[in-house]
Order: sequence, then structure tokens, then C-alpha cells
Amino acid sequence: MFGKRYAASMINRSAENQQDRRRFLRAAGVTGLGVVGAGALGGIAAPSASAGTARPAAAEAEGVSDGAVLNFALNLEYLEAEFYLHAVTGKGLADSMTTGTGTRGGVTGGRAVKFKTKAAKQYAQEIAGDEKAHVEFLRTALGSAAVSRPAIDLQASFTAAAQAAGLVNKGQSFDAFACEENFLLAAYLFEDVGVTAYKGAAPLITNKTYLEAAAGILAVEAYHAANIRTALYQHTGGLLGLGLLGRDLREASVKLSNARDSLDGKSDLDQGVVDGQGRANIVPTDGNGVAFSRSPGQVLNIVYLTPKAATAGGFFPKGVNGDVNTSAANG
Repeated sequence: MFGKRYAASMINRSAENQQDRRRFLRAAGVTGLGVVGAGALGGIAAPSASAGTARPAAAEAEGVSDGAVLNFALNLEYLEAEFYLHAVTGKGLADSMTTGTGTRGGVTGGRAVKFKTKAAKQYAQEIAGDEKAHVEFLRTALGSAAVSRPAIDLQASFTAAAQAAGLVNKGQSFDAFACEENFLLAAYLFEDVGVTAYKGAAPLITNKTYLEAAAGILAVEAYHAANIRTALYQHTGGLLGLGLLGRDLREASVKLSNARDSLDGKSDLDQGVVDGQGRANIVPTDGNGVAFSRSPGQVLNIVYLTPKAATAGGFFPKGVNGDVNTSAANG
């Protein structure tokens, strides 16, 4: 809990403009500023992300408040939590963890995976716990301004992604929960995007307390991504019987990487778990050893499965909730 003086200081640091501050103070007058939590700043609204080519992070920061950025992240955490929880428990988030502003949607697809190795199952269990905790943390930080879970598709979306990547033929389906190998590829699709999303969002966050929290989540997502990438690299067996095109999961990761690159712009930044010479590439970086970023618009290109400006599609068939909701126009 924070006193009035500290809360006012946070409002001034976090709000993007005077209109944001006035809007928040009006809301605080209803709930009482004397006992406001850090999450109340999520009530600060921001202009909707404009369609078109994704702008540099610095430019996006001019019109997006911290609350809008955290709610954008919450949408992604809902997606990851539902995926991992279904994989390890057969069910997703409790209803009490999916309420909020905007239209609440259900989850299509998802079931418990029959893991064949103890290690992969334990990886999945640990990550599921982390993603659930991320949802809880962001919902607490945002308070009554937290967006609800949007409609999520864990079925047709994976098939569309796998077909686009050439992992299965047109007309064939891809079930992310059918086996351990499919699960690892599906997790890889999400984890790398999560890392680049948090890195790209970091310059948009003005409040240092929120920035530190986001950096902490970024670190966890990076650990997850490295874990999944390592598991894929070590899976050298063939894919016979899985309905996948390709020789092994390493090759499949490169195909998924190329598919992500085809959606988020002309730059070739995404990387599979092996390089051009077949050597391990667990940590995708540039020549300086620095991980790359994606703008919110580019992240939405991937989860909406489109290179065009859109407000829905793919894993979010009815779009995400909140002000940051439009993918970039890259094609």
C-alpha cells in the first residue's frame, strides 16, 4: 500500500500526459487514493496503437502509458499460461484469474501432454508455474484496470502456424499437445516471441519500479527460451509418425524461425536452434551478443499470424484486450 504523496509521485512519473493524470485522479477519487496500490496506475489509458508500419520503440513511447504496456504483456502471459497449464494439468487458469476489463473469452483446444521423458515434463511443469505467477503478478499490479483474458485458440492456430512454416502439408493438422516433440516446437514458437516482446517493450515503460519488474519477467522468459531451445537441440531423433516434414526438431526450429521472420518485417533477425553450419545456436543474438527486440506491433504480427495490420487473428481470434491491439503493416 502507498500513501498519497508516493502515489502522486508514481502517477506523475508513469502517466504520459496531463490527460492521463487527470483521468487517473478522477478514477482514484472513486476508490480512494489513500490506500491505492501500485497497480492502480494501470487505470491510465493510452491512445490505441495505430495501424501501419511498426514505429521505433522511442516513438511508440510518446503515446503509450505504462498501464497499456503492462496490459499488452498480460495478454501474452494469458496465452502462455493457458498453453503450459493445459499441457501439464489438462486445464487452464481458474475463472477468478481471467476477469477484467474488455471482453473475456474462452480457450479452444489444449489437453495434457503424454511426455515421454521426465526432463521435458519437469521443464513444462516449472514453466507453467512461472507463467501462472506472471499472470497473477501483472493482474495484481494493474488492479481493477487489468484486462480480462481474451479468446484464445490453441488448436487451429497451431495448425496454421505449422502449415505456414512447412512443418505439415496443407490439409494436415498440427496438434501441439499430441506428443512431447510437438509440445517442444509449440513452446519454442511462444518463448522466443516472449523474450523479444519484453525487450521491445522496455523502452516504453517510464516508471522505474515497473521497468524493474518487467526486466525480471524478461529474464525468466529468457531462461525459459534457452531451456526449450536446448531441449530441441538435444532432440536429434527423426520425426517419422509425427506428421511433420523435415528430418529432426533442429530443422523444424529453423522453419518456424523463418516463418516468424516472414510475419514481423523485412529484417532477418529470428534464428533457429542451429546456425547455417549446423552448430548449436541456443542464444539468438546479433554480432554484439545482444538479443533483438520486437515492437508490440511486430509481436502481434506473429500471434495474429499475419504480416498485415490487423486487430485479431491466429492465437487471438477476437484480438487482445487493451489499447495496444493492432499489428504492424509489414506486407
